[in-house]
Amino acid sequence: MKVAFRADASLQIGTGHVMRCLTLADALAAHGADCQFICRAHEGNLIEFIRGKGYVTHALPIVLKASTSSTGPGQEASPADLAHSHWLGATQAQDAEACAPILVAHRPDWLIADHYALDARWERALAPHYRKLMVIDDLADRPHACDLLLDQTFGRDAADYRPLVPADCRLLCGSQYALLRPEFAALRPYSLQRRARPALHELLITMGGVDKDNATGQVLQALRTCPLPADCRITVVMGATAPWLEEVRTQAQDMPRPTRVLVGVNDMAQLMADSDLAIGAAGSTSWELCCLGVPNLLVCTAANQRTVIGALASVNATAKLDRAELSRPDGIPFCVQYTVLTKNLGAYAADAARITDGSGASRVCAELA
Repeated sequence: MKVAFRADASLQIGTGHVMRCLTLADALAAHGADCQFICRAHEGNLIEFIRGKGYVTHALPIVLKASTSSTGPGQEASPADLAHSHWLGATQAQDAEACAPILVAHRPDWLIADHYALDARWERALAPHYRKLMVIDDLADRPHACDLLLDQTFGRDAADYRPLVPADCRLLCGSQYALLRPEFAALRPYSLQRRARPALHELLITMGGVDKDNATGQVLQALRTCPLPADCRITVVMGATAPWLEEVRTQAQDMPRPTRVLVGVNDMAQLMADSDLAIGAAGSTSWELCCLGVPNLLVCTAANQRTVIGALASVNATAKLDRAELSRPDGIPFCVQYTVLTKNLGAYAADAARITDGSGASRVCAELA
């Protein structure tokens, strides 16, 4: 089977779309699939990283600046423009034109698109060049002309997409389909066992691969006023392209508890499993933490994260905090949430573990076979 992925990473987009596609690509490749990637060369892209994983990766040049409408140079924005059109770096027509010869050469059985700036117009334009189309989404805000759609959001109702897709489109909705690397499922028993007697010794901070607005720095500042246990150690994980990396490293040296900053880690599942509490941003990290039963506080850093955080908080699988509350000088909202969470580590761990078992990639692969 031949598969082509269309996904981007950038300082603005973050790394989550590409990383979950890589997880699915690895699962498919393990069953013999020939996977290739198409990515635009935004600042902060992961093109070389994907190539380093062994996948042929086609780089598309930037055509339009991020502030330009998807309608094209010199044209007014139309009501049909998508909310995230500026993430594409081209119009949908230009993107489809650039992708077409790549798809003609690869002849994929499946094209898999994971991009908030693409919709049915792009999908139909490329329809002659793939056999079937899968869309990965979590917004349910635009039409798709696809055969299969995945939304791994906890509590997502398939009815949210039914008006947006063809009648015969198969819908995979819910966190049981969360695309997690196999090591998360493998470490789940170990991680859950070590929470039998909850205590806070290892605190993990993971605010995304880019964290362009430095939520990590705000979390560290807020932790200074929290009653951390005397033997607590803080681990901060950041991406190599994070623009605030050096500032965070400097800040970590002045923390009242031992604080280390790790970059580009390849053992994230083990780090999470060995953590007693995590503070993070919503997205793929949410499902990873839940799979391992890690009590967590999710900070809402973008509007599209509110649905995920709200759904998890409604079943006690996370404590939640809005970015505006995190930045309050007195730090009171953060400390209140921190205190509630740390007094109930066992309960939060148990409820988080019910969200997903980490086998979503295998379930999705079965649908693509």
